[in-house]
Amino acid sequence: MIVEFGAFALILALCLAALQTGLSIAGRIRRSPVLAGAAQGAALASAGAVAVAFAVLIHAFVVSDFSVANVAANSHTDKPMLYKVAAAWGSHESSLVLWCLVMTGFGGALARARGLPFGLKTSAVGVQGALGSLFLAFAVFTSNPFARLDPAPIQGASLNPLLQDPALAFHPPLLYAGYVGFSVCFSLAVAALIEGRAQASFWPAWGRWVRPWALASWGLLTVGITLGAFWAYYELGWGGWWFWDPVENASFMPWLAGTALLHSAVVTERRGALAGWTVFLALLAFTFSMLGAFLVRSGVLTSVHAFAVDPERGMMLLAILGLTAGLAFALFAWRAPQLKGGGLFAPISREGALVLNNLFLTAAAVTVLLGTLYPLILEAATGATISVGPPWFAITFTPLMVIAFLILPAGPMLAWKRGDARGALQRLALAAGLALLAGLAGWAAFEPRKALAAAGLGLGVWLILGALAEVADRIRLFRAPPAEVGRRARGLPLGAWGMTLAHAGLGVFVMGAVVETGYRIEAAAVVAIGGEVEAGPWRVRLNAVEVVEGPNYLAEQGRLTVMRPDGAAARAIVAERRFFPAGGQTTTEVGLDFRGLDDVYVVMGERRATPAGEPAWTVRVWWNPWARLIFLGPAIMALGALLSLLDRRLRVGIGTRSKAS
Repeated sequence: MIVEFGAFALILALCLAALQTGLSIAGRIRRSPVLAGAAQGAALASAGAVAVAFAVLIHAFVVSDFSVANVAANSHTDKPMLYKVAAAWGSHESSLVLWCLVMTGFGGALARARGLPFGLKTSAVGVQGALGSLFLAFAVFTSNPFARLDPAPIQGASLNPLLQDPALAFHPPLLYAGYVGFSVCFSLAVAALIEGRAQASFWPAWGRWVRPWALASWGLLTVGITLGAFWAYYELGWGGWWFWDPVENASFMPWLAGTALLHSAVVTERRGALAGWTVFLALLAFTFSMLGAFLVRSGVLTSVHAFAVDPERGMMLLAILGLTAGLAFALFAWRAPQLKGGGLFAPISREGALVLNNLFLTAAAVTVLLGTLYPLILEAATGATISVGPPWFAITFTPLMVIAFLILPAGPMLAWKRGDARGALQRLALAAGLALLAGLAGWAAFEPRKALAAAGLGLGVWLILGALAEVADRIRLFRAPPAEVGRRARGLPLGAWGMTLAHAGLGVFVMGAVVETGYRIEAAAVVAIGGEVEAGPWRVRLNAVEVVEGPNYLAEQGRLTVMRPDGAAARAIVAERRFFPAGGQTTTEVGLDFRGLDDVYVVMGERRATPAGEPAWTVRVWWNPWARLIFLGPAIMALGALLSLLDRRLRVGIGTRSKAS
């Protein structure tokens, strides 16, 4: 009976979201605060109903109710409790409920937001309700997570073993929170277009209203993508952290668009300029999110990340994408001539630098989009299959980002409206000199053939020192007495510190990515007990292999020692090959030895035999220098987003007092 209650709650949420849309339209047309307030109440009630449905779904997984088809297909009684709960978002149907929960949750938060003008808020709540209605209808009518099985099986089929991992337990909720959070930016952009505000004075306030939502979504998406990359790194056993998988790209495209949106919104807020560009990016970010949902769920992609292989449901998602994005961009095209913000500025100015950076970020997002969709379009049109992988992205995407990164530190050094390029370069001279020295040191310390990696190392140092130089300039470090420096540092708004952390975190990531990619060493050998494999400055010895039993798997566990070539600094690690009887699948569990910023990465392969007939195993070893920085950098960036959100100037409640208009 409780399962039927969850199904009823989901249907109720759909009705409430539709009511939210209708009441918002009526409230806006009649300028009725009563109807608008009722729409906001419906938004909160819809979020509550989806939360109830999701709680019922989790309960069904926890108690292993195999009379529910979704539970039977994705759970098993022997599975650890964490993964029983995580299975509630490990399938197409379940994850769609999570998507709806995040969307209605953000809709409820928007309904509770203070400081928005009556017309803009009412229209935005209505648009958010329409989005929620579409996705809830998709869940109710085509992807029912509560469908029953009769007769119920005794056991379930279990969740894909690759997804039974702590990082993957938390990765989807955070990723969806970022993905779907951009829906509020989308709704605010559509609402502004519906309102048809032509006054230049409207857009700075609108930029202030949209920026916290964009910042929260961007920060959550940053953490979600990083967790996914970390999972791929230590779970898939291929030694890397990013492979330009189309589903990885599906989350990266809204991140790039969201990054551009954040920077553009700053210009709109501070100077009233780039209003049309900021609205366009707000629409684009969530459009990319919906495109990602289509790619993951339509069956057009084959990936461990993909949820479904159902073309019919894929067509429904494509219809939702076409309807929402098509109407939004058509409205944008109609209203575009009226989106004339004020704030003229010279090419050499902070606005100019932000515009230039945005152009490269948007071009990079389009590049990723083309690389992701072109093989699918070609196959659909001609039947030919091609693969667009890392080499293509290295040639097309990397140069765009390098130029954007070179420009990035200069922007904050320039004044608004008209900047002094020479003065900005003088203040960045020390950072540029140290970045050049870092690149030369990397080129000299490693192989001369790795000149590009050394240049990337210098670029990372440039980003970090450029961010610190901007703070040093603002607090007048080395130019004012210590007391004055301290007073200025304490007086800097949290948003300024957040920007510094975000830019420095990007530099940390770049350093880790280029050093790990450029200087990584891989080795493999078939070794018996007591055999060794050497990779870079490390030796790995296979000491023993034994069979162990896990909660829902059997494992061949290799016990290894990682040490220097002379035997010093020895540490014991474990690597496994796991067999899951419920699904008949085999996975690898990587052995990781954290050595400062470096990783020694070990994978146990299949059992073989030596020429003498002794049992042996394939052991693959990677030395991944500075791999820690790859995941530390985005964590610093997310911390910067959090600090910026705590800045009182970005709180949604601060702004023009709500009034009918």
